[in-house]
Amino acid sequence: MTVLKMKRILEEKLSHPNWTLTYDRDKESLRIEDKDTHKGITIALQGVVSKYEQTNDIKAVDEYVYYIKEALTSMKMPIRLNGAERLIYPVIRSTSFPKASNDIPLVYDEHTAETRIYYAVDLGKSYKLIDEKLLEREGLSKNTVKEMAMFNVRSLTENVKEDHVAGNIFYFVRSNDGYDASRILNDSFLDSFKKKITGSMTVAVPHQDVLIIADIQNEVGYDILAELTMSFFVNGKIPITALSFLYEEGELEPIFILGKDNKKQQ
Repeated sequence: MTVLKMKRILEEKLSHPNWTLTYDRDKESLRIEDKDTHKGITIALQGVVSKYEQTNDIKAVDEYVYYIKEALTSMKMPIRLNGAERLIYPVIRSTSFPKASNDIPLVYDEHTAETRIYYAVDLGKSYKLIDEKLLEREGLSKNTVKEMAMFNVRSLTENVKEDHVAGNIFYFVRSNDGYDASRILNDSFLDSFKKKITGSMTVAVPHQDVLIIADIQNEVGYDILAELTMSFFVNGKIPITALSFLYEEGELEPIFILGKDNKKQQ
C-alpha cells in the first residue's frame, strides 16, 4: 500500500466536523488537530503502512484510529491531579520521544540510555501526560508527582506468562492496562525474579504493553531474545526500544545482540 492511499484511508476514518487534517508531503505525515483546543497528533504515515503490510489486515489501521480518537477526546477533558493521586502513573518512552507538547515542557526523568520516564494521569481508556503547566496549576512539585507514580506502579497486579525455549525461560508481563512497560520501574517485582533466575537476568520493554523478563542460560537464548524484542518492537502501537537490558544489582545495562553466538555488551 502506498503512503497516499493510507492517507486517504485515514482521512476517511478520521473525518470529524471539529477536527482538521493536514498532510505534510515532505515528511509524509498527517496532522489531526482539534479546532477548539488546537491540540492534536501527528502520524508518520509510513509507519502505519508498515504495520498494515505485516498482516494485510485493516485492523492494524483501526487500532491507530482508535488510539487517535481516544487521545483527541482526552485532550478536551478537564484534568486534575489533586484528588486523583491514585491515578498518576509513570510511563516509559523512548529517548526520541518529545520532551514537550505544544511547546509546554513535559514532566520526565531520565532512565537509561534508551528510555525515559514520563508521568501521566489515568483517564480510563487513555491517559494524559503531565506537563509543567499542569503541575503549576495544581500546586504540586515534580517530586510529589514522582512519588505518587512510583507508589502506584508498585501497587499494580501482574499477569505473567512463562515460556521455555531451548533451555531458557521467558516471562511475559501483559496486563493490558497501559502500564506493562512501566513495571520495569518496580524494583521489588524485578528482584522477585532475580531470586529465582539462575542464568543471566535480562529485561526488555519493546513497546508500552509488554515487559519481557528472561532467564538466559545459553547463547541461543540471546538470539531468541533479540528476535522476540524486535518482533514486539515492530508490532507495538507505542514502540520503545528493541534493545534488552541486563539486570544486575538493581541496575539496567543495555546489551547489543549482534548475531548468533555473538553477544556484545555496551
